[in-house]
Amino acid sequence: MSQDGIHLPTSLGYLLKEAASALRFAMEEALRPLDMTITRYSCLELLAQRPGLSNSDLARGAFVTRQSMNVLLQQLEREGLVVRASEAPVGKALPTDLTPAGRDLLAQATAAVRAVEKRMLSGMSADDQQVAFHLLQGMVRSLRADTGT
Repeated sequence: MSQDGIHLPTSLGYLLKEAASALRFAMEEALRPLDMTITRYSCLELLAQRPGLSNSDLARGAFVTRQSMNVLLQQLEREGLVVRASEAPVGKALPTDLTPAGRDLLAQATAAVRAVEKRMLSGMSADDQQVAFHLLQGMVRSLRADTGT
């Protein structure tokens, strides 16, 4: 009986999924001592790099639903890690910013995540890293071109 499925040992898509899973696991392990999840980290990092992002922008950037992001922002606000405007300056979107406590926690989390990325890339030369970066960018562009995202 022939098998028409994907040959997993040679499937680039499967290997990318395996790499993403390994990266997620390593990041979760590194962030756990900070009582931080990848989504919490992503949210804080996005706010540090682009202060004032709306709930929708944060949700897209962290790959979660708007509802999930809203719950997370409420929790982060209660913990004193972010502040949200009481009124929207334009439209309905309430911009969110990091507090000093949020910046301190983010600095620790960023160090942990950088260590994971450094470990992930440790077997690659700088040239190999550049090639991998450009290849992955090309894959993302190709996939998004087909869906319009």
